[in-house]
Amino acid sequence: MIWDAIIVGGGAAGLFCAGIAGQRGKKVLVLDHAPVLGEKIRISGGGRCNFTNLNSAPEHFLSLNPHFVKSPLARYSSKDFINLVREYRIPFHEKHRGQLFCDDSAKDVIQMLLAECHKGGVTIQHPVSVTQIIKSQSNWTLETTDGIKQATHLIIATGGLPVPAIGASDFALRIAKQFEIPTTSVRPALVPLAFTSDEFSVFTSLAGISLEASVQAGQRNHGYGTYRFDEDLLITHKGLSGPAILQASSYWHEGEAIHINWLGKTDFDAIFSEAHQKTVDAALAEVLPQRVAQLLTEQLNLAKRNWAEVSKKDREALRTHLTKAQMKPAGTLGWKKAEVMLGGVDTKALDGKTMMAKQHQNLYFIGECVDVTGHLGGHNFQWAWSSAFVCANSLIN
Repeated sequence: MIWDAIIVGGGAAGLFCAGIAGQRGKKVLVLDHAPVLGEKIRISGGGRCNFTNLNSAPEHFLSLNPHFVKSPLARYSSKDFINLVREYRIPFHEKHRGQLFCDDSAKDVIQMLLAECHKGGVTIQHPVSVTQIIKSQSNWTLETTDGIKQATHLIIATGGLPVPAIGASDFALRIAKQFEIPTTSVRPALVPLAFTSDEFSVFTSLAGISLEASVQAGQRNHGYGTYRFDEDLLITHKGLSGPAILQASSYWHEGEAIHINWLGKTDFDAIFSEAHQKTVDAALAEVLPQRVAQLLTEQLNLAKRNWAEVSKKDREALRTHLTKAQMKPAGTLGWKKAEVMLGGVDTKALDGKTMMAKQHQNLYFIGECVDVTGHLGGHNFQWAWSSAFVCANSLIN
């Protein structure tokens, strides 16, 4: 039997693409090497799956070709996926800044995707591993642990490298290399940052404390540019985490410093405008956790001094210390702790209207394996839905 499409990868993008194509009348086979499908969906969002974001738009994505996301996102938006979730009567809620989560369980989304595949008569086989892919003039031949499979269209939806414990692999990158499709360098993203003990030892006593801060990373003329995030920062035993740091990690490059404003959106002058008779740490403790306020002021030997007695020079030093702090991470906590992979199949080698490789007819790459990475908060799932949608519809036209 020659399938209309074989999709390698039964995660978010793969299952969604399969369901749409099947319901459009295509004979679709999904192959996945995992014993259980959708594990990354299941563990996402603390088990409740942050399945999209109300505000998902091109500015919330990183790519060395930033315009690439525009067409897929325009053709299948977060509103479209929300309508599908509502059709299945899956209860959900907005948690923070447009982030949508299942009320009950991420398994609701997995079951919805499987139901969509069932509607389309999609065949799903797992655990099945693909050992070789051969291109002939009109078809794709896959050698697998379950025999030879053939299809007119081949779609790679195997995700990226994060969380190897649930089966993540570099399969998509290897296939791209096999067919001489360029890839961009990959690294862990949305991942905590680690520091050397020398630089961070003073902060280890604050492990477990969270505060709202502004964190900036990246360089304007380097890679994905620069970005500032005003979100929670978490101090850990190994370094820094929390949404602000996870976001910044996507823009950070090894050897660079990150820039921290410990005050977040709070104005420095407003804190001390009526603090003349207060000690510096006491005034600061009104807007920061007390232990953080004490440590940051102790670093400049200002903690127990009355603000009125602090010289102009020391006041400016404190302003810089609080609002323009620089810290140089030693690295990230790696693929085990990363939420997504940054980089992947070069979008300049793909057609943004179909996700097909420009130099190989009927070979497609969708989802996380492509050099499109969303900000934290449901954007990466939206990319899975949008890229899968345009791919599935291109099989029909």
